Amino acid sequence: MKVLVWHVHGSWTTAFVEGDHEYLVPVTPDRGPDGRGRARTWNWPASAREVTPEDLRHADVDVVVLQRTRDLELCRAWLGREPGRELPAVFLEHNAPGLEPDDGPVPHTRHPLADRDDISIAHVTHFNRLFYDNGRAPTTVIEHGIVDPGERWTGELARAAVVSNEPVRRGRTVGADLLAGLAVVAPVDVFGMGLAGLHERYGLDPDRVALFDDPPQAAMHAELARRRVYVHPVRWTSLGLSLLEAMHLGMPVVALATTEVVEAVPAEAGVISTRPERLWEGARRFLDDPDAARLAGKAARAAALERYGLARFLADWDALLEEVIR
Repeated sequence: MKVLVWHVHGSWTTAFVEGDHEYLVPVTPDRGPDGRGRARTWNWPASAREVTPEDLRHADVDVVVLQRTRDLELCRAWLGREPGRELPAVFLEHNAPGLEPDDGPVPHTRHPLADRDDISIAHVTHFNRLFYDNGRAPTTVIEHGIVDPGERWTGELARAAVVSNEPVRRGRTVGADLLAGLAVVAPVDVFGMGLAGLHERYGLDPDRVALFDDPPQAAMHAELARRRVYVHPVRWTSLGLSLLEAMHLGMPVVALATTEVVEAVPAEAGVISTRPERLWEGARRFLDDPDAARLAGKAARAAALERYGLARFLADWDALLEEVIR
C-alpha cells in the first residue's frame, strides 16, 4: 500500500519505513517541519521516497499516518481529501500528555482527536493511552520497534552516557537539572541536539560533563557502546527511543522509574528508581564493576529484543493499517 507519513520523529520513522509498503514522505523547499523529506542522518530504504505537495494532489494514497493536528490541515490542502472520511487515517501519538503548552493538566488531558470516531489513535506506550482522555476515538497501542544496531557494548570508558535533545529548553522535563548530581559520582558524556548553553544553565563543570552535539545515529551508537553505563534521567516523556537503542546495544541502564520505563527495563537490566541518589549509586557500581555492567547489559538487550523487536513492530502496524483501510 501507499502510506503517507511525515518525517516528524526520525528514530521512529527509521523503523516504520522498514516495512513492505511504499512510504510517501513530504518534502518542501525549506525542508521545514511540514516537509523534512528523507532523513539525512539515518539510512532509509528506497521505498521511502520524497513527494512534493504538488505530487500529492495526484498521488494514489491508500492511508495516512498523522502525527500532528497540523497534518489534518495539510491533507485537506495538499490532497483535497478529509482524513478519516475520504482517506483512511491513523493518528500516531508520540507524546505523553502535558508536554505541549495547550495540552491541559495531567491526568485530565483530553486528546485533540477525542471527539472523532473516524480516526484511530495509535499510542506508542500503554502509559500514554492510560493518561490521555481519548474520548470516543478508537485507540490501540503499538509499542516501539528498533532497527537492531547489534550487541556492541564494550564499556571500555568508565563514563556515563546520557542522550538528551534540547535539554536547555526542556529543562526539568528531561532531567537536565539532575546532571550535576550524576556528575559528582561519574564523568558524563551527553549526546543529542541543542546542547549549547547546558554547562552555563545548570552550572556543570566541563571537566566532568562533555557534550557531543547532534552526532549521526551510527556514530552515536558506536560512541554510546564504549561508555560503561547508560543513564536516563528523564522525568516525563513517552518512552525515549534512545533508552531502547542503548538496551539493544547491550548497555546497563540506570533510569528514573517514571512513565513507561518501569515496564521497559527489568530489574536485572540495571537500576530504576524515583530516588536520584539510588541512581547515582547504581551508576557508580557499574563504573566500578565492569562484570556487573556486562551482565546487566546482556539482560537489557534480551529484554529489548523480546519486547521492542522490529518484526513485531512492523507486523502490528501492518495489521492496524489493513484494518483501517477495510
